[in-house]
Amino acid sequence: MTEPEDKAERHKKRMQARKKIVDAGVARALEERGTVILYTGDGKGKTTAAIGTVTRALGYGYRVFVAQFIKGVWECGEKNLLTQLPEGKYSLHWHEMGTDFTWETQDFDADKAAARALWSKARVALQDEETYLVVLDELTYALNYHWLDKQEVVEAIQQRPLQQTVVITGRGAKQYLKDIADTVSEMRALKHAFSEGIAARKGIEW
Repeated sequence: MTEPEDKAERHKKRMQARKKIVDAGVARALEERGTVILYTGDGKGKTTAAIGTVTRALGYGYRVFVAQFIKGVWECGEKNLLTQLPEGKYSLHWHEMGTDFTWETQDFDADKAAARALWSKARVALQDEETYLVVLDELTYALNYHWLDKQEVVEAIQQRPLQQTVVITGRGAKQYLKDIADTVSEMRALKHAFSEGIAARKGIEW
C-alpha cells in the first residue's frame, strides 16, 4: 500500500469510528419536545445566536415571539429586516422594553414598569400552543435588577407548551437559569474591539 493509500485508509477508519459515535447519539435522542437554551457570559454573540435561531424557525414557517429587555431605543438591523417579512407567510412578533440601558435611564421604577409590561406579553406567548419559539433577550438583566420575580419567570418557562422552545440571553445568568436550561453556552470574551477604543459599528454590533 502506498503512503497516500495508507493515509486514505486511516482517514476512512477514523470516520467510520466517528460515524458509529454520532449514530449512537442520534439513536439515543428519541424525546420530541421543545428545549430551553441559555446564552450567557461576557463575550459577544449572545443575541446574535438567538436571532439566528429566530431566522431558522421562521424559515420553516413557525410562529416566533421575541422580547428584548434592556434594548429598544437603538436601531436594530435584525429587526429592520425581519419585521419586513410578508405577513401571512411569516409569523414574527417582536416586542421591546422601549427604554434605554438602565445605566442611562437611572430610574428603577420606570425600568421595572417597562420590564413588567414586556413580561406580560411574554407570558402570553409562553402559554401559546402555536408559538414555536420564544426569545427572552437580555432576560438576565431584568432578573438580576429585580424588575421581575424570579419564581414567576421560572414557573412560566417550565409550564410552557411541550413543543415550545425558549431562548434566554444575557450576562450573569444565575444558577437557577442554568438549572432549568437544557443547553447552556457561555460566550467568553478573549478580546473585544471596544476595549481597545474601537467604536461599535452599525450593521455589525447593532
